[in-house]
Parts: sequence; structure tokens; C-alpha cells
Amino acid sequence: MDLIDKDGLTESEFLKQYKAGDYERPSVTTDMVIFTVTEDEADSYRKLPEKELRVLLIRRGAHPFLGKWALPGGFVRPNETTEQAAVRELCEETGVEDVYLEQLYTFSDIGRDPRTWVISCSYMALINSDKLELKAGDDAADAAWFKVSYRPLREQKELIVDGYIKTLEYEIKLSSEKEELSAVVARTMTAKTTSTGTDYEIVSNDGLAFDHAKIIACAIDRLRGKVNYTDIALHLMPKLFTLTELQQVYEVIMDKELLKAAFRRKVADLVVETDHYTENAGHRPSRLYRRNLEG
Repeated sequence: MDLIDKDGLTESEFLKQYKAGDYERPSVTTDMVIFTVTEDEADSYRKLPEKELRVLLIRRGAHPFLGKWALPGGFVRPNETTEQAAVRELCEETGVEDVYLEQLYTFSDIGRDPRTWVISCSYMALINSDKLELKAGDDAADAAWFKVSYRPLREQKELIVDGYIKTLEYEIKLSSEKEELSAVVARTMTAKTTSTGTDYEIVSNDGLAFDHAKIIACAIDRLRGKVNYTDIALHLMPKLFTLTELQQVYEVIMDKELLKAAFRRKVADLVVETDHYTENAGHRPSRLYRRNLEG
């Protein structure tokens, strides 16, 4: 027996007369923070190349923010989920499909997009740089990988009745071969007896479109947090790698040097040694490892 609502309608009758246009609805986008690690050429052939964490940005070729740099992304189509939209955008911009992808955060601040009411469901992707093939989308004039620097500027802590509020300001510097961008983002953590929360606010911004400085900051924090307790960094590695190369990737993510012995204990269960060795000229062959898929 069909249930009847207060207006005397069954569910099928209610859906037939329902008018979606009676309610304002937001547009939904997916914005992608796509990280990779590249190598800077060494000054000496005996020295290992330095690793650099980079993020993909697209120079906008249309209003709004014409000429500014933005994260790759686009509007979710009626026939797809946000994750399907993210996978589609990722493939369109990089030519890569089967990579690490996770939902980051939903950004819904009022006025974040001057065109209309837009909610962004953001994602973070990690790509081995060997697989990359850059392609700018329809509303893009250019695409480039920017070296990432994310460092604390100042910290402030305030005690409240049932907890505390701590604000940390970070400076984001993004540099490519042709251009440098920067922003300052404040991350505010509120901890109370019954709840906790984290908010991001853009303090200053030079060159980035929309609220994408906040999204980048959120992604870096997520990556740095997860690298301590998961194997997430291994998604940035090629199939075979040395432990020194893996340590370099950890160091560029965390922006600090790690002790060799402690690092190797930390990743011992995450990797499996192989019978292969490097064949680079200039230094001794090193054993190659692979990700431990059974760990």
C-alpha cells in the first residue's frame, strides 16, 4: 500500500507534480590538485638529481580571472558523479587515467565564484611524472607544472572557555620556468570539548584565480598528514626506485631532512626489494625497490 502524505499524495504523484525550479540550485564543479615529483638537473654527474614537488596549473583563457592561473577542473555534467567528473578532467588535462585519486574537501563559501552560486568538490591526484602528457582544456590558454613551496609564517593561539583556537599562516610560493605566484593562507583550528574544526582563509593572493590558494593549502596539508601514516608517497614513484629516491620524495613533501636510518625503518614494510640495480654512471649501483602491494 502506498503511503499518503499530508497533502493526500502518494510518492509517485508527489514526484510528478514536483517542480525543481521552485528552489535555487548551485552549479557543482570539480577542482583538481594534481601533484607530481620531478627531478632538477644535478650540477655534477656524480650527484643525484634533486626532487621537486610540483602542482599542475592552467592559465585561464576566458573570464572570469582571464589570464590568471587556476587548478584544472570543470562543471559536473548531469550524467556523472563528482568522482567521474574528476577522472574525466584528469584524463583531459594530463592524458592519465589510472592514478591515485581522493576527495579532498567541499568548498562552498558564498561568492567564491563571481559567475553564480558554485560549490567545488575538490580532489587530490598523485601522478608519477613519467606518465605525464599536458593538454590545456577549452577555457585554458596554457598549462604548466609549478614548483611548490609551503612554509609557515606565524602562529597564534587563543584560549577560549572550552578549548582553544590556533591560527597558522602559511606562505605558498609557486614557480614555473616563466612565472612566480604567491599567496598567504591562514589555517584556523578550533578545538572544543565536544567538537573540532578547521577553516582556511586567503590573507593575500597574487596570480591565482578563485579561491584556489585555499584548495592548494588544504591539499598540501592533507598530503603532509597522510605521508606520516600511509604509503601515499609511493604513488608518486615509478615502478622501481631506490630508497634514496624515495627518501627525497618524503623530504620534498614534508619540507625537511630525514635521518637515513630512521627513514628506512619507517618504510621497511611499505617496500619490497628486487633483484634489479641502478645503472647510472658516476656513482655505485643501488638496489631497486617496488611498492609492497600486500602491506
